[in-house]
This record gives sequence, C-alpha cells and structure tokens, in this order.
Amino acid sequence: MIANNRFVSLDVFRGLIICLMIIVNTPGSHETNFAQLEHAHWNGFTLADLVFPSFLFAVGNALFFSMQKWKTMTQGQVLAKIGRRTLLLFLLGYLLYWFPFFATNAQGHVVFKSFAGTRIMGVLQRIALCYGIASLLIYYGKPKGALIVSVLILIAYPFLLLWFGIPGAELLMDGNAVTLLDVRLLGPEHMNHGEKIPFEPEGLLSTLPAITNVVAGYLVGWYIQTGGKTKRMLARLIAAGAILTVLGLCWNVVFPINKNLWTSSFVLYTAGLDCLLLAAIIYIADFLNITNWTWFFEVFGRNALFIYLLSEVMAILLRATHLYKWIFNHIFIAAGMYTGSLLFALWFMLMCWLTGLILDKRKIYIRV
Repeated sequence: MIANNRFVSLDVFRGLIICLMIIVNTPGSHETNFAQLEHAHWNGFTLADLVFPSFLFAVGNALFFSMQKWKTMTQGQVLAKIGRRTLLLFLLGYLLYWFPFFATNAQGHVVFKSFAGTRIMGVLQRIALCYGIASLLIYYGKPKGALIVSVLILIAYPFLLLWFGIPGAELLMDGNAVTLLDVRLLGPEHMNHGEKIPFEPEGLLSTLPAITNVVAGYLVGWYIQTGGKTKRMLARLIAAGAILTVLGLCWNVVFPINKNLWTSSFVLYTAGLDCLLLAAIIYIADFLNITNWTWFFEVFGRNALFIYLLSEVMAILLRATHLYKWIFNHIFIAAGMYTGSLLFALWFMLMCWLTGLILDKRKIYIRV
C-alpha cells in the first residue's frame, strides 16, 4: 500500500510545475517579461527552462504508481493502455496547435485552417512519445534495463548530433541534426517558425534524450516509496540531485546545456534540480509537517494535464479575440510593463487554479 503523504508530495511537485508553466506561457507581453521567465534563446538556462523537463519528471513519478496497477493486468491489456494514452496525448497536442480550426484570410473571410500548415510536434506530443517509450522500456526492461538504456542514450546523443549535423553547425539552430531530420520527415511547413526559420524545439531526434527525464522521475518515484519516510531516503535523494546537477554543469563545458536541442547536459542538470526540489518539498511537508501551503499546489497537481490544456485553450481564445492584449493594456500595464506582464500571468494562472479548485471540491479528476 502506498502511503498517502507520498501522493501529497508528488501532487505538490506536479502542481508547482503546472503553476510555473502557466506563468511562463502567458505573460502580458513576452517583449517586457522578466528574463528568468523567458526561455534561454539557445545555450544557457533560465527558470523557464526547468518547467518542461520537470513535467516529464512528474510524468515519470506518476508512472511508477500507475504501473503498480499493471501487475494484475495481462500483457495485452498493458500494451493497449500504453498505446491508448500515448495516442490520446499526441492527438490532443496536435489538435491544440490546430485549434481553433478557423482563420481569417487576406480578404477578411473566415476559412477552415488547412492541415498543410499545421505543426505536428509540440509539448503534449513530446510528453506522449516520452511516456509511451519510457513505459515500454520500464515494463520490458525493468528499472535496471530502463536506466541502462537511458545512460546509453545520453552518451550516444552528442555523437548523433556531430555525425548527422552539418559540419561546423552541429550545435547551431540552422544546421543541427535535429532540424535536418525534422525537415526531412515532417516537412518545414509542419514545424515551428517562431525563430523565422523552420526549427522544432520539440523535434523528433531531441525527444530521444527527453525520455530519460521520464525514466529519472520513475526511478525517484520508486525510491521515495520503497525508501520510506526516513532521513536516509531524503539524504540520498539530495545527494543524487547534487551529483546530477554537478555532472550536468561539468558536461556543459563541452556539450552546452541547451533546452532547444535537449542536450544530455540539460537532462542531467534538470533531473538533478528536480531531485533537489522534490527533496525540499518532502522535507518541508513530510518531515517538518508544514502543510498549510501545500493545498494550493495540490489543486493543480490533481488535474495537472487537464488544467494545462485548459490554460492553452483559454490563451488561444483570448488571443484570437484580441482580449488578451486588451486586458493587459487596459488593466495590468498600469503597474508598469514588466510588473504588469507578471501580474497578468499571475492573474491568468489564478483563473486556471479556480477552475481546478471547483473540480477538486466536486471530486472531479480528469485523467488524460
């Protein structure tokens, strides 16, 4: 039987990440946003860069508890469950980028958005692929096998970038192996064009090392449950976090920390920070028994994926109707461009939280 306080700590961790994810994704203006709430343009690291790998880490945490239920299922049932969830997450992510399915053409007419220009990969799509592959690795290879494969992926990945990237541009935005593969398999019209050139920050090749973040989350979920509520468990979790963080920083010297390419140093660094963050939550909530703050994040954590989807849909609708800009310019900008941008993001996050609170009060938990 899994102790309830383990669920609380992991819900708080997941909720904290969702909270930060919404704040990062919906500032009043990206042009006047605080630097730590914007992703590093290329090499480097900001607080915003911790959000996505932490969500994958949380997916791994949850996967450990889900897999306990798989012990009573047949292999066919398990594979069907993994396949359905992977497909559903990928489809939801794809539809999210297609939404609201209509656009205004040059003549001012509302037309159906063609598949021809729809982005294929994205955040939920990467979560889907990482979840599906990590689940299969752990199910068939057990934790030890999944760990070995993860280590091999991290070691092999820099060589893949060097071998298949354009010489001299292997770690640059234009010419790296990730972009070359995406252009060939997806086509430039189905990629992100936020940087003026076709570049997919959730590319196919860079999804490979991202699987390791899910495996790391699974292993930590397994350890805190089997290790028990002891100082030894906490000390080892902190030690693991410190070691991974330092290894990531050391590797950064020759293989830069880069979220866009999801480099191996980025994986180690973020997995280490996640271990330390989770250890801090466990220490405060479970060891010191200071829990009067946890309920706020638990609301997010209990409906994490649904609230994330809701936040994205709401933001798309507000931008499509120009209300997003109007609210920022007429209400929040009075506090100053930078402060107003942050206040807008906090307001938007709280609106999502209120929705989560209503669902939580009614014991409605939407599993994706």
